[in-house]
Amino acid sequence: MPFRRFASRLARGLSVLAIAAVPVLVSAPSYADAGFQRWIKDFRSVALRNGIRPATYDLAFRGVTDPDREVLRKANNQAEFKAPIWQYIDNQVNEDTIAMGKAMKRKYGSVLSRIEKRFGVPAEVVLAIWSIESQYGEYLKKTDRLHYAPQALATLAYADRRRAKFARGQLIGALKILQSGNIDRRHLASSWAGAMGHTQFIPTSYLAYAVDFDGDGRKDIWNSVPDALATAANLLKRNGWETGRTWGYEVVLPKNGKKFYGGWQSLRAWEQAGIRRTHGRQFTINDKATLKVPDGRNGPAFLAVKNFQVLKRYNNADKYALSVAILSDRLAGYDELYADWNRPFEPLNSREKRELQSHLARHGLYDGAIDGKIGGGTMGAITAFQSRTGLTVNGFPSMEVLNKLRR
Repeated sequence: MPFRRFASRLARGLSVLAIAAVPVLVSAPSYADAGFQRWIKDFRSVALRNGIRPATYDLAFRGVTDPDREVLRKANNQAEFKAPIWQYIDNQVNEDTIAMGKAMKRKYGSVLSRIEKRFGVPAEVVLAIWSIESQYGEYLKKTDRLHYAPQALATLAYADRRRAKFARGQLIGALKILQSGNIDRRHLASSWAGAMGHTQFIPTSYLAYAVDFDGDGRKDIWNSVPDALATAANLLKRNGWETGRTWGYEVVLPKNGKKFYGGWQSLRAWEQAGIRRTHGRQFTINDKATLKVPDGRNGPAFLAVKNFQVLKRYNNADKYALSVAILSDRLAGYDELYADWNRPFEPLNSREKRELQSHLARHGLYDGAIDGKIGGGTMGAITAFQSRTGLTVNGFPSMEVLNKLRR
């Protein structure tokens, strides 16, 4: 999601997804919230001063009488769980995301080729972003996770002091999108924090980068896969993506225990310091690079160049950019990483993780999605199971836990 740090964390013809027909409904009020209604009334003048027409504002809030309580619930439950780097990468780069990405590359090959030609961003990078942002559009089919964007953002502006300033600005952006006619009110869907469409753009980023790539006269990142993927590529291009250049290199550190410090140096200087590319490969250019060792010197190490920093304009976190980079390499046909992550257990593949979640659900310990993605809910359930059965309590999705569950 572009700039997701502000928010925490489908096309017609051949590119139409089934969810395009699913309407986005305003949450039905359980009771009229007078304070929220007063806030909507008062904010109208702010919106009009920012170029929103009265008819647009009135249309956007027609029938909206209460905050979206689910938005507040989700906002209050954020950031209680921080994944270690190996878990974050495992959730984003695995046999499922690689297989589906290759299938989408075949399905949208012509579109991706045209996007790459126009914006200079490799198809695999665009696909990796699509995967991480919305699971290649699968997230948008889960209508219970979607919200009516103006109501969601008004809810945060009204009732979430920490996010109120952000939400007010994004609400103006959402109203401008509605006013533009690029999407109708019925389909102006977002996450709880206002991220929209296949590639999860917040409204202000949409206004800055959205592209009509399918030529129908609308910039529709909700229903048009070409528009959504081109919009992601446009963001990268406009922020300095260098065509024909990589994001970086996996490298091997010298075994003498030498310490390295942050900063940007030429690849030649890193070589002179004892750092080498994996598999005996050579650096063919002399770009500036910075060293990334996200899992300690015994885990994978990388020399990141400028395009890595451009990926961070989508989400300003090394682990996000690294997951896009690694997944894009796998989609391009490159091998797994030379070094493995420092997982303190025997890992499971995606099928085994789904099996583990199913077992935990049958034990009444887990009520989340059976999707193979290990988050706080799954680890909490594992911890409870380990406590019951005398296993070491650590919450890790290990083969040891799965085998115990099978028995």
